[in-house]
Amino acid sequence: MAAALCAVALLLLGGCGTRVAGDTNDANSATSTASLPWTLAQPSRVTAAQLATDGRTLTLAAQVPDGKHPCVRAFKAALSDSSQKYMWVQITFSSPDGDKRSGCTGERTASTRLRLPEPLGNRELIVDSSTQFTADGAKLPALRLCGELGCHPPATGCTVSSYEQAMIAADAPEHSYRDAEHCDGKWLVIDFSWRTGPVCGDTTATPSGCTSRLGDRWFFRAKPAGWKVITASPTGGCKAVQRVEPAFPTALCATLTPLSASLHPSHPPQSASATPLTPTP
Repeated sequence: MAAALCAVALLLLGGCGTRVAGDTNDANSATSTASLPWTLAQPSRVTAAQLATDGRTLTLAAQVPDGKHPCVRAFKAALSDSSQKYMWVQITFSSPDGDKRSGCTGERTASTRLRLPEPLGNRELIVDSSTQFTADGAKLPALRLCGELGCHPPATGCTVSSYEQAMIAADAPEHSYRDAEHCDGKWLVIDFSWRTGPVCGDTTATPSGCTSRLGDRWFFRAKPAGWKVITASPTGGCKAVQRVEPAFPTALCATLTPLSASLHPSHPPQSASATPLTPTP
């Protein structure tokens, strides 16, 4: 009887027993994924770079699409250009993640290796046009990931370039104006403001365009990597900053007056340092 039932099942289903994963549905899914359009892409983020002892072999790690089925093919790095100061490397791969049917909605870390035509030396490594690494000051084999101001940001001090680094650390709005600085080289206070309200040139607006401003005040401490934010407060005196950092010198904050939340000057700040901030790429 069992044999007869199996024979009938064989005719209807093509066989008896349990289906092995990957025999039909998985194979169909793989075929479906393979039929999706695969396009050239770049990593969402380059996370690390290592340099072998030969000074030429690079291992690069980056974030790539991930999902239930294959999401990345031909993941590779190639040297695109070089000069006396820089080496440019491009990471590319193919992926169907542009199509929602691919299921490539996650991310994972992938690594690729590249042998440079000559040693990196003291040159900076630029990956995918925006991420910079350097061997200078690095704990090899790992290269040092550079920051927004490049691999060698301005040293902390009472200079314009140093103040701009502090403004970036404070995430100040683009085109902000530094209204005042109080600095001794180790500690820093910056008052800055940014335009708000109607568009410049709109004479029908009240207040007129480019005259309405908002302001803020930030306190910093010097660190080896640059100015580090302590706190921000529009209040006067030292209470707000010394509550967070008791060592902040009273000489730099005792005379601070409270900032108005909304300022309406009829002209730009007159101090020599009152220049708009344009963050360094």
